[in-house]
Amino acid sequence: MDQALLSKPADINKLAHTLISLTSVSRFDTDEEIEGGTLAHAFSDLESAFRKFLLELLPRLTAENVSDAEATNILHEIGEEFRHINYHLHDPKFYEYLWQKGA
Repeated sequence: MDQALLSKPADINKLAHTLISLTSVSRFDTDEEIEGGTLAHAFSDLESAFRKFLLELLPRLTAENVSDAEATNILHEIGEEFRHINYHLHDPKFYEYLWQKGA
């Protein structure tokens, strides 16, 4: 899949509209935040972060001529992408059950 699915605001808004209409999602809405919008934004950022990891960072890390210093820098860049991914995994209330004990 070469083309990102959620790179355009219109695509994110369309997904948000779909998610907002789901009772299983909207039950997490608050006065401050609409869960469908949170999920759509999270999915867009996750798609971007995963693509960066898979299509840019991992190939750089596995290149034959990568130096130790470059590899260390790339590992830190991967860590920052993972930090961003972690945020978007934990932000939506819809997925809170994943972080509960025994899940």
